[in-house]
Amino acid sequence: MDLFFIEYRDPLFSIIIFFLIIFVITFFSYWWGRYRRKEDSRHLDRFLRQFRSLPSKEELKVLISSGELSEKSWLLLANSYYKNGDYEKSIEIYNELLKVSSKTNTKETMFLLGKTYFKAGFLERSKHIFLEILKNSPRTPQALHYLLLVYEYMRDYKSAIDVLEPLDELGGDIELDRTYLELLLVMNDVKLNEDEKQEKLLKIYKEKHKLVYPIFEYLFRVNPELAWKHFDSSKSEDLTELLWHLEVKNLNLDIISQNAYLRELYSARGDVTLAQNSSIFELDVLIKLQGKANATLSFEYICQSCKGTYPFVFTRCSSCHAIDTAKVEWSLSRDYRGDFSEENNSFQ
Repeated sequence: MDLFFIEYRDPLFSIIIFFLIIFVITFFSYWWGRYRRKEDSRHLDRFLRQFRSLPSKEELKVLISSGELSEKSWLLLANSYYKNGDYEKSIEIYNELLKVSSKTNTKETMFLLGKTYFKAGFLERSKHIFLEILKNSPRTPQALHYLLLVYEYMRDYKSAIDVLEPLDELGGDIELDRTYLELLLVMNDVKLNEDEKQEKLLKIYKEKHKLVYPIFEYLFRVNPELAWKHFDSSKSEDLTELLWHLEVKNLNLDIISQNAYLRELYSARGDVTLAQNSSIFELDVLIKLQGKANATLSFEYICQSCKGTYPFVFTRCSSCHAIDTAKVEWSLSRDYRGDFSEENNSFQ
């Protein structure tokens, strides 16, 4: 009998028992974890099933007040709706959260609600939300920034300029915003005649050397002669689309002949024959074609701040709201205007 108990005191037996216990614990922990994940998944599926169609306001109020999900979870759900463009669902969740949320999270929820109103195009509601935030927390740069955007989209440029003062006090870089808003104010001021607008725009350009495209787009549209007079050849590539679409009657051949890039550009378009080739592939191809194919340039713009791509020129990026960050890219494309003209001729 003593011999039997001595065997249990054997170190090798103790090691076996130790690893056996570890195996049992690991085995049950693994399956218990799988069971819990499965139950959590079922619970989440049951919850999300409620949102395949938007609950009514009363149902949403009950769901939020019941505390089945934390406030942070509701904010994540509302944000997912926001990112998917379901602004109505996002707005209703934020509104209900404001009725039950703690005071510590009220400011954050109100900001998200105002941001969603802005994205959805409800500018007046968005403005009231941000003004309410600033009434209680004046030193909130994010709310000031969005309030500026709201005023800008509402074409209330004077109010937008007023917002720059508190932003400046909070240490924000407002110089470019101020220049841009002053530019919009001049362009949309009905009290100014065309000559006064042109003078003010040229003054802005000479002082800041920013916002080249909107300034010269306006000048080439209303007074091409003045635009060419103050044209900066170093900005030619930035204005490629604008120059490409200029009417022949508005071209200044003296300036074009003195600038290598302009010679290549308008030789590619077929207006002049001042260049035989170009270091830019697209222009070189068009010069070599000499109008033998219906080809032209197409343009797109990349925001150098957020890398968003747009098929049209912009001054303020609609995604990240950066100003004067558009970089032009061009490519060869078919000129459908030539097709239309051939079709029209065939019916004559």
